[in-house]
Amino acid sequence: MRGFYRTMLVSVGLLSLVGVGATSAADLAPSGYATKSPAIRDPVYNWTGFYVGANAGGAWDRSSPSTTTVSSPIGYFPPVSIGDIALGGAQRINGSGFTGGLTTGYNWQVSSAVFGLEADFNYFGVKGSTSSTTAYTCCVPTTFTINSSTSSDWLITLRPRAGFLATPQFLLYGTGGLAVANLKANFLFTDTFAGATESASISTTRVGWTVGGGGEYALLNGWSIKAEYLYVDLGRANATSTNLTLLGVFASPANVFTHSTDLRSNIGRIGLNYKFGGPVVAKY
Repeated sequence: MRGFYRTMLVSVGLLSLVGVGATSAADLAPSGYATKSPAIRDPVYNWTGFYVGANAGGAWDRSSPSTTTVSSPIGYFPPVSIGDIALGGAQRINGSGFTGGLTTGYNWQVSSAVFGLEADFNYFGVKGSTSSTTAYTCCVPTTFTINSSTSSDWLITLRPRAGFLATPQFLLYGTGGLAVANLKANFLFTDTFAGATESASISTTRVGWTVGGGGEYALLNGWSIKAEYLYVDLGRANATSTNLTLLGVFASPANVFTHSTDLRSNIGRIGLNYKFGGPVVAKY
């Protein structure tokens, strides 16, 4: 019996040695060299998730203010001057300014397509002014002058985004949606015939639209950078007045003035976003 046990112990030891050797041999290539484990490639960025960020850039705006009045039998202006004022009151303003603010949104990635919803609140420092002087047809060389200005202080947009991944980390997208901003304007009419003066102002919140596009590149640890263009159209706003005064004393309310202006802007900006959570998938 002792010989049997001794034989069993020797057999178990030999099998153990053979198993270790077989395992080692399995790791060797036919040439006898050890093979390497598959290399892990760089992780692939996943765009799905909630993000916040900041942006800054420039805005180049254009507006077309207008001033008109009406003829009245008991008013100051003869009928021919009504057309003069409409012609002189059709103006153009080009302005520019800084824009910058905060961004938030959510993206959904489906294969190489990315869909999202983004909102931002920006300082919108655009403003401009113009002045035109025109001769009265009836009464040359007397003239009238119209001064107009427009401005805005803030802009909010709410926009769907849709795009595709040129590479796993580079997103190209289009966007468009709602734009909301404050719109302010001031108007002043004066003339040299009877020292006539009239003024009006507009201060309102306008709801318009925006469209644009851009590119966004994913960095490490949830950060990404983007460059974006937006076109904003806030439509027209108007105001009326009956405060025409002659020689600083005599009122002429029968000559009702109508002033209006619009605001359209081209915005170019860059941004930095941070995405919370969301998997980063490693590919082999």
